[in-house]
Amino acid sequence: MSEDAFARHRSLLSTVAYEMLGSAADAEDVLQETWLQWAGVDLDTVRDHRAYLVRITTRQALSQLRALGRRKESYVGPWLPEPLLTTPDVAEDVELADSVSMAMLLVLETLMPTERAVFVLREVFDVSYDEIAEAVGKSPAAVRQIAHR
Repeated sequence: MSEDAFARHRSLLSTVAYEMLGSAADAEDVLQETWLQWAGVDLDTVRDHRAYLVRITTRQALSQLRALGRRKESYVGPWLPEPLLTTPDVAEDVELADSVSMAMLLVLETLMPTERAVFVLREVFDVSYDEIAEAVGKSPAAVRQIAHR
């Protein structure tokens, strides 16, 4: 049962992790950690599987960003996501091109991990402020303030 919900939302979760981290390998690591945490959850206590999985993924990605930040301190170049190769579906290519524009990459480069999570979840996936607040561990008012900046 838990495999079904995870599989149904895997594409969304993968995109959230990739947009936040900029690395397909790091995003896959986050998905593995998300799956491990999800597998231990009592599904009867979860009202909205999608929101819960996005929250787990976001928190895992934030942890990964903090760890990566410590490892990348010696790197002097700008952070840019690695190219993500997908199937040759033109519609998917257009969607990916729209969601990962150069301007967005430059904006993401300047943001702290929590700010990046708020930006990606709100602007790319149109997640509600309440859901984002739950995912990043802040109040909805604080999330609105972060998004406004």
